[in-house]
Order: sequence, then structure tokens, then C-alpha cells
Amino acid sequence: MREPGPDHPITVAPHPGKLRLRLAGTLIAETESALVLTEANYPPVFYIPRADARWAHFTPSVRHSHCPYKGDARYFTLTTPDATRPDAVWSYEAPYPAVAAIAGHLAFYPDKIDPIEQD
Repeated sequence: MREPGPDHPITVAPHPGKLRLRLAGTLIAETESALVLTEANYPPVFYIPRADARWAHFTPSVRHSHCPYKGDARYFTLTTPDATRPDAVWSYEAPYPAVAAIAGHLAFYPDKIDPIEQD
């Protein structure tokens, strides 16, 4: 486990406003409780509470990965009537203490879903 620091900063903050996530026009998540994780030089990532996802569109994947700063991630495939996107969503079930706020949240690859709508 590595700790975020000046050479690899990570911040997690509440996102003000509402987000809607869709795949091929079908609503897959909607929330007013998103978090934004900003890590080093990577683009910011929205983390959506699991309770705000429409689970009928999610199927657990066999894919897993490890981040030395966040922990072990598991993945989900998204399926709607008009599209399927393998491994489009990930979640840290037991994230490391420095990013504990993302526990119980889901993140989405932006190139695998429709543009995220923000209010």
C-alpha cells in the first residue's frame, strides 16, 4: 500500500449538483451524492453511491485489478436494451484508508457510457 503525497496526490471531495449516467440512452445511475476523486495527473473521476445505480443493468465481471494507492477493484459489465459494455464500471470494495470515502461507490469509464449529464 502506498500513501498519497506530494509526488502522487489524491483528493476525494463531494460533487455539488446532480449527475445522470446513461448507456445508449438508458438511465443507469442518477445521484446528488457523487464524489470526485482527483489523482495525480489523471482526469478527475466521479464515484456514484451504489444505492443510486440501477442494478438491473449491472453484471459482475471476472476482471479484477489492483491500485497501490486505492486497493483492489472489481468490475461490472453494463447491459441495456441497445448496448453492452464489458468492464465499464469498477468499484473498490475495501479501499485503503487514504481513500476510504469511495467505499460503497462505483466509477464509470467515460468512453464506455454516454456523456455524463450534470445539473
